[in-house]
Amino acid sequence: MLLTRKTSSAAATSASPTLVHSLARGLSRAVPTMDRRAFLRRSGLGLGAGLAASQLTLVRKAHAADATKPAEGGSTKVEVKRTVCGHCSVGCAIDAVVENGVWVRQEPVFDSPINLGAHCAKGAAVREHGHGEYRLKYPMKLVGGKYQRITWDQALNEISAKLLEIRKQSGPDALFVIGSSKHNNEQAYLLRKWVSLWGTNNCDHQARICHSTTVAGVANTWGYGAMTNSYNDMQNSKAALYIGSNAAEAHPVSMLHMLHAKENGCKMIVVDPRFTRTAAKADEYVRIRSGTDIPFLFGVLYHVFKNGWEDKKYIEDRVWGMDKVREEVLAKWTPDKVQEVCGVDEATCYKVAEIMAKNRPSTVVWCMGQTQHTIGNAMVRASCILQLALGNIGVSGGGANIFRGHDNVQGATDVGPNPDSLPGYYGLAEGAWKHFAAAWGVDFEWIKKQYAPGMMTKSGMTVSRWVDGVLEKNELIDQDSNLRALFFWGHAPNSQTRGLDMKRAMDKLDLLVVVDPFPSATAAMAAMPGKPEDLNPNRSVYLLPACTQFETSGSCTASNRSLQWREKVIEPLWESRTDHMIMYQLAEKLGFGKELVKNYKMVKGKGGMLEPETESILREINRSVWTIGYTGQSPERLKAHMRNMHVFDVKTLKANGGVDKETGYQLDGDYFGLPWPCYGTPELKHPGSPNLYDTSKHVMDGGGNFRANFGVERDGVSLLAADGSYSKGADITTGYPEFDHVLLKKLGWWDELTDEEKKAAEGKNWKTDPSGGIIRVTMKNHGCHPFGNARARAVVWNFPDPIPQHREPLYSPRADLIEKYPTHDDKMAFWRLPTLYKTVQQQNKDIGKTFPLIMTSGRLVEYEGGGEETRSNPWLAELQQEMFVEIHPAAANDRGIRNGDAVIVKTPTGAQLRVRALVTERVARDTVFLPFHFSGHWQGVDLLRYYPEGAAPVVRGEAVNTATTYGYDSVTMMQETKTTVCQIEKATA
Repeated sequence: MLLTRKTSSAAATSASPTLVHSLARGLSRAVPTMDRRAFLRRSGLGLGAGLAASQLTLVRKAHAADATKPAEGGSTKVEVKRTVCGHCSVGCAIDAVVENGVWVRQEPVFDSPINLGAHCAKGAAVREHGHGEYRLKYPMKLVGGKYQRITWDQALNEISAKLLEIRKQSGPDALFVIGSSKHNNEQAYLLRKWVSLWGTNNCDHQARICHSTTVAGVANTWGYGAMTNSYNDMQNSKAALYIGSNAAEAHPVSMLHMLHAKENGCKMIVVDPRFTRTAAKADEYVRIRSGTDIPFLFGVLYHVFKNGWEDKKYIEDRVWGMDKVREEVLAKWTPDKVQEVCGVDEATCYKVAEIMAKNRPSTVVWCMGQTQHTIGNAMVRASCILQLALGNIGVSGGGANIFRGHDNVQGATDVGPNPDSLPGYYGLAEGAWKHFAAAWGVDFEWIKKQYAPGMMTKSGMTVSRWVDGVLEKNELIDQDSNLRALFFWGHAPNSQTRGLDMKRAMDKLDLLVVVDPFPSATAAMAAMPGKPEDLNPNRSVYLLPACTQFETSGSCTASNRSLQWREKVIEPLWESRTDHMIMYQLAEKLGFGKELVKNYKMVKGKGGMLEPETESILREINRSVWTIGYTGQSPERLKAHMRNMHVFDVKTLKANGGVDKETGYQLDGDYFGLPWPCYGTPELKHPGSPNLYDTSKHVMDGGGNFRANFGVERDGVSLLAADGSYSKGADITTGYPEFDHVLLKKLGWWDELTDEEKKAAEGKNWKTDPSGGIIRVTMKNHGCHPFGNARARAVVWNFPDPIPQHREPLYSPRADLIEKYPTHDDKMAFWRLPTLYKTVQQQNKDIGKTFPLIMTSGRLVEYEGGGEETRSNPWLAELQQEMFVEIHPAAANDRGIRNGDAVIVKTPTGAQLRVRALVTERVARDTVFLPFHFSGHWQGVDLLRYYPEGAAPVVRGEAVNTATTYGYDSVTMMQETKTTVCQIEKATA
């Protein structure tokens, strides 16, 4: 969507006409549509053939044997490096062509079973993020309102000295570290270790504000908090319900698999407050009022139950509590109540129910449209319940296909800096700490002394609430000190709500450190003048240039749980350093460098300086993260998969034959990327799990069942699976609990362990046995799942609403519905902070009189995340040059607004955003939409002068989150961005 094409802009003039014309000529010669692999075979194209070097090649196939090819005379070295796109979670593979160390062009990997040789706009332009001229090039410090260049030594010395001073005065919990969903798995894991050795759980990352409600809701329903199937498996679906997902823009290449499914007759339903590009591909589009997912889903479930379309045998064998859900749905969510709350009539709900029930297997897809609410956890569980009722979980073509947002947000969630768990969701109990102390080779008591008394086992604050960790009264915070120091380590502040409060909090800090390849909006926000009463005169602000993921190596985890290994494409540019080098160098100065890297091989990185080898870090992950099966994906196995993508089936992801020529590794039977859980040691050769909870496969072929994680009985009913419900080939043909040393002995399987394994496994369960012996015996010898065999929970008794309840958003224009469906009561000391619900809602119950429009936000295909990286890319910047608000023609006409007018968007926070109006029927009369990728303007003011010189993004605009309001999920602290209120008026000048 392009509002105004500014052909004189930097973005437009930077594009070479010769390049554009050569691209057009190359595309015009494209062959008729055919399978990409067939095209490569028939064309016979190799590394030395194809389109001219002046064009972006789209057809050259890279082989490991061609990795280095000197030109005539030996003066030019051409290398092909295989990497993965750094944007969304699909995991599109890229072959980067490097000449004499310079990344000159790129190709989508045609053999990749995930992207099938395709790219979206962002992926096609990803080379620019390695060589982009708008990057942060050297360390900088804010001095007198301007950023000045300093040396790395000065930056590290001053930052570490300041941290140690703050620790001495206020304790380790005065620091908050925001990690990155752009870190590879190894860096994300190392950062959680870094924070732990410093002595705080005040760490978090992007997943908190995109899918934490998914992780909590899904994990508490059936075991693991992740996408159950895969993009590829959606080709086997007969129906697909997208709710709160605009995949065509947020995950464009994922739509390839859906379009293949549609060619085979799959019925596609899109449910969204806005008619999106995804909705344009739907067989059925359903518009709902934002924030009313539960009434709609239960309205659909009402007709499933009324017509007897539920899978009764599946529910009897594998689900606990569905009878209670059925009773509530039929009594409470009758068609009239559904229509009153969400605006969808009975005929539409019936039609959706009929499509999903009569076209099984059917899948449900959701994204942040469903998660970013104060009741996001309940919305997620409502989707889970619908799929359980239809018997769609644990089957190919079914599942809960939850598309994550960033290239490694899944991996960073799995093994990275979460405030309530150690890597692998181990929790913060003493036993978990001892498990990791042993894995790290660090004395448990030493780690314990790093923490303030009593804080080692207490969840930290969340990234969504660090602002209140600074601003809240100290007596209301459940730790000794307010936050005084903050790291933005690869995270965009404009992706968080309450921008006005965030600016105040930034000004009050003693220390603010930005570690990023780009300065991010943090740099400009920190430098621009704030209120004098908020500014801490002793505040220090530093910018540290980190490498991109193309300047290092490591693994990343796509949304379908497949891991891929990135090769280093280019050496670190300018003065940038890898994130893991920076972590090590800071740890050395803070006094725990030796403990951080004790188990790792140290290698020479930028300038001959030492850094941990990423393969060594992955091996430590392999030795410790048994819970979710990050143990089988050794660097060697992952690299073999990357070299041999052509042997993996594009629907099942399973390797059909194939030997890795470099190592002799037999790929046959593996699933691409060894999607977790990939259980046991690498030597066990578990193939990975393509579809979770699938009882039709043996556990050693990626099959499984629901996890026994919630006890064995509740209300007199067994929580374990029914007799006869078990995964294929299991020796135990009924439900059973998770395995530990006691159960193994009772079953007479203990002696199947080696003597060494017995010694390691004594007193342990499958999650803490460092030998992997318990897993080996239960899975390989007996076909049983180490985490047990249980029923999924339709009722989650440990959540605020055991059966999902609709509750109106804190800021709702429907005062009548606030009375019928009120929010939660306020909470104290929730994730260390007081959290308001009813107080805010009651204070604003009549807010619709002043702010009558529902404001929601979302993604654009051209940009990603906070947008500093993509808006600094001239190729992408040309495509979308202005921030805008979509407004319905009737609402616009009532306000005297015409398409293209400058308008002011006002919210109850007092913020006023100046943006361009896009008048469209894509939104309903009562709803407006703003994209969230913009920053660099602040309530009508361009912040260009506050960025470091030469590092401002090409395109700047208002951040919608400058204006978003207070509101957090009742379980995870997910911020509420999808439903708040605003008013819009035409700008006067």
